[in-house]
This record gives sequence, C-alpha cells and structure tokens, in this order.
Amino acid sequence: MIDLHYAPTPNGWKISIMLEELGLPYTVIPVNIRAGEQFRPEFLAISPNNRIPAIVDHVPADGGGPFSVFETGAILTYLAEKTGRFLPADMRGRSQALQWVMWQMGGLGPMLGQHGHFALYAAEKIPYAIERYRDEAARLYRVLDSQLGKTGAYVAGCDYSIADIACFPWAMTHKAQGFTLDDYPNIKRWYATVRARPQVQAGLAIGKFVKEPFDEEARKNMFGQAAKEMAGKR
Repeated sequence: MIDLHYAPTPNGWKISIMLEELGLPYTVIPVNIRAGEQFRPEFLAISPNNRIPAIVDHVPADGGGPFSVFETGAILTYLAEKTGRFLPADMRGRSQALQWVMWQMGGLGPMLGQHGHFALYAAEKIPYAIERYRDEAARLYRVLDSQLGKTGAYVAGCDYSIADIACFPWAMTHKAQGFTLDDYPNIKRWYATVRARPQVQAGLAIGKFVKEPFDEEARKNMFGQAAKEMAGKR
C-alpha cells in the first residue's frame, strides 16, 4: 500500500495519474496547503521541502520498512522502477525519458508557475515580470511542440512514459494562463491523446473530493499566491 500526500495541483496530479496508470493500491492523504499543513513536522519528515506531493511506500521492493519519497521526478522514477513500467529499460530510452522529466521540473513547471503568479494573482501587476515569464513560457511551449513534431505520439520518443505524465498536468493550465494550443499543433495532438486515457481521467478525478480543481483558491495555491501567508505559520 502507498500513502499519497496530496493536493489537487499539477504536481499532485502527476502522481495520482501515475498511480492510476500503474493500478497500485494507494490511500490519499489530503494536505491542506491553505491551512499550512505542509509545514507540520509529520509532513516535513517525509517531504523536507514542505511541498506536495510525497509518498510513503509501505511495501518497498527491497523488503525493508516504509520508504518515503518526495519531489515528483523522484517519485515518478521510483514508481516506474518499482513496477518496470513507463520508463524504458534500454540506456538511451531511459535517459531520453529522464531528460524530459528533468526539463519539466526545471523549466516548464517553474516558469508556468511564475507566469501564473505574476499574470493572474500578484497583487501588484509588474509588466516586466509578466512579459519575462510569458516569453519564457511561450519558448518552453515551442520546445515541447518541436520535440513532439520529431517524436510523434509521445514526448520522449518512446511509448507513453513518465515524461508524458510529468508534462501533461502543467499543459492543462494553458487556458488559465492565456495560451491556446492552436499555436502549438503538435502539443494539441499529444494533449488530446493523453487526456483521453481513462487512467489520466481517473487520476485527475482524485482531487475532486479534496478540492475542485481550478477553483479560485486552488489556483492561488498552485501559483504561490499563498506563500507569504503560509510563511507566517511555519
């Protein structure tokens, strides 16, 4: 059994989708980021960076005691290696998939997060910041569109993998952020393919009992608007 410490954000959806894709039994443990639960000692013990999601695997492959994993790229890799799925076994394929997971974690997610914050929720609208992060978000969309133009169906040039699972939830924010996938035809094709997967739909639905995705409070937390408020609760 796996415990999933979770809130319905793009990063949270990565792991709920992955667990649904794998068919592994798991229990959702909601983390109320509005109330600052990510700063509780018991959560910091498994996620030292006070960010969701995190998992605790009570039946790890090494046969030892419960094992916790934080950071979405590490969680996706851990679950892929645990099950032998969604990560190619050959060196080149594995490396290619991991490169795109790292690209998402280092670029697509953070830059879309910054653009969302400054464009949608910052109390003070700073044109320089909005333009800077919008330009970088658009550049990253072009990178992804170009990659999908080369590889075809999926991001890493192999079958559906953790690279797709990592990128898709952040691509879901395109409308909220004022982007249209009509400008990125390869992403638009890929997005429709991934969105249609029943396991993806199931993974996205997990958050509905925690908090409806993309309502006002969820968006504020997704893009860091609550960070200042939460800082006072540490």
